[in-house]
Amino acid sequence: MASQTPTVTPADNFDKDNDAQALRKAMKGMGTDEKEIIEVLSNRSNGQRQEIRVQYKTAFGRDLIDDLKSELRGDFENVILGLMDPPALFDARCLKNAMKGAGTDEKVLVEILCTRTNDQIKAIKAAYKTAFKKNLEDALSSETSGTFKRLLVGLSTGARDESTDVDSDKASADAQTLFEAGENKLGTDEDEFQRILVSKSPSHIKAVVDAYSGVSDRSLEDAVKSELSGNARDAYVSILSFFHRPIVHFADLLNSAMKGLGTDEDRLIRVIVSRSEVDLGAIKAAYAVKYGKPLGEAIKSECGGDFRNVLMALVR
Repeated sequence: MASQTPTVTPADNFDKDNDAQALRKAMKGMGTDEKEIIEVLSNRSNGQRQEIRVQYKTAFGRDLIDDLKSELRGDFENVILGLMDPPALFDARCLKNAMKGAGTDEKVLVEILCTRTNDQIKAIKAAYKTAFKKNLEDALSSETSGTFKRLLVGLSTGARDESTDVDSDKASADAQTLFEAGENKLGTDEDEFQRILVSKSPSHIKAVVDAYSGVSDRSLEDAVKSELSGNARDAYVSILSFFHRPIVHFADLLNSAMKGLGTDEDRLIRVIVSRSEVDLGAIKAAYAVKYGKPLGEAIKSECGGDFRNVLMALVR
């Protein structure tokens, strides 16, 4: 959907044995060379990191992840461990963490499930099942309820239409259906919103958004905000935002993690790690245009120490 503008690409002249040795040296004995860990892992693709992990165990009889966990702490550790997870497992782990313990972090469920392709969702489900011995759908059903639960279950099927063909008549009909189900009705027919916004293709939904302006004085996003509430409203707004302008959507997520008092470090990690090999270069450019300062400058002002350093290395 978005242009492929990664900030992290496979290293040229990759040597897994040299990298494994460098990481072992960085963690051996007293103290830890965090700079060397950043230098190696932020400049290798995820596939190369998996090769390094295997070589590390082969060469030293030690598990690289266990050694990293024993040497690192806090947000810096979370970034490094996130880089070591295959992408589907990283997303699965984020979803698991959002649902463990008392309460559920619904914004994480929305952030991930509303912005992944069918293939990515299927891979996430497989990784979740393997890592946590539970079906993702069952976990979502047990942690959420009502309209929001049905929406997440629908997204977790990974069965959205992904065709790129657009039938303008069908888009206009769906725009009218959403108007009748929301603004033009006492109460809201939430089933129609899910049927269209969860199952139809991104291309079709973009056409529906355009067509909606012909049946209402409001934009479809404003209508959703008015007619729906809570987590379901947030999820539908996220879907509309992502399908309309995916790059800007992620730039907005990064801004939301850093604006106001405090910083949402977990969101920074999720977005930067998950998009670094996809489109973080374009996200960085969109951030600068929309918010008037470089993304790196914002990270420098909000984060410190090795956490800041590894994020800066990934953002470039």
